[in-house]
Amino acid sequence: MQFFATAVTTLQTLVIALGAGLAVWGVVNLLEGYGSDNAAANAHVR
Repeated sequence: MQFFATAVTTLQTLVIALGAGLAVWGVVNLLEGYGSDNAAANAHVR
């Protein structure tokens, strides 16, 4: 049973790490969306 306990702990760690990575990615995408209202950043578009 020790193997299963170790496997469950490892999977929990992986799921938490994956969730944290997705959360950071979501925050970055959200902040990038707010950057589109800068007129100077869109000066290259004709």
